[in-house]
Amino acid sequence: MTYAVIFDMDGLLVESEPLWKEAERQVFSSVGVQVTDSLAEQTAAMTTRAVTEFWFSRNPWVGKSLDEVEDAVVDRVEVLVRERGYELDGVTSLLEFLKERGFKIGLSTNSPYQLIPVILNKLGIAHHFDAISSADDVEQGKPAPDVYLSTLKKLDVEARRCVAFEDSHSGIVAAKRANIKAVAVPHPDEYHNEKFTVADLKLKSLSDFNDEHLMQLLR
Repeated sequence: MTYAVIFDMDGLLVESEPLWKEAERQVFSSVGVQVTDSLAEQTAAMTTRAVTEFWFSRNPWVGKSLDEVEDAVVDRVEVLVRERGYELDGVTSLLEFLKERGFKIGLSTNSPYQLIPVILNKLGIAHHFDAISSADDVEQGKPAPDVYLSTLKKLDVEARRCVAFEDSHSGIVAAKRANIKAVAVPHPDEYHNEKFTVADLKLKSLSDFNDEHLMQLLR
């Protein structure tokens, strides 16, 4: 009987969300968009295309297409990840814990494919993953379940035999819509937010996950 675990990427495996904010501020400001912190918070869990459309709808620019601006953001994030991206607490130890127990391991992210090998290789964890899906693969990114359903199919594992790890509410919703048990690992400033009660389990760090949690989720 095969079991699997599927991970989100940004904000869960790698501390990249500040890098996304920095890249978006630099690129969107360069085409005349006034990027405010309050509006930027609304875009944190969106796909790069959705973020680009979000800012264009509020502050239309001329001279560059949406594709060009979106590509510029992704290119800038890639540079910043190579320079400053780092693994979050417990990532490698949890991947090894799961592999020792015979789990297949997948990745489901709203990030574009371009960044996935950059991040996984930067962290030295690419070899742990058996299947990967990006929002580039599917019609809708999270909170739609598409990116999770795509990874489940590639892993050839039933949803009821799978657990998802997410740091965002929209990611938790996506996993639950795919009928996958979901573990929330929120950012510290959001840990007590009631929106995470939709998760099946909530942890402060991936390093806190243990055999008891695994049995509880897959029971």
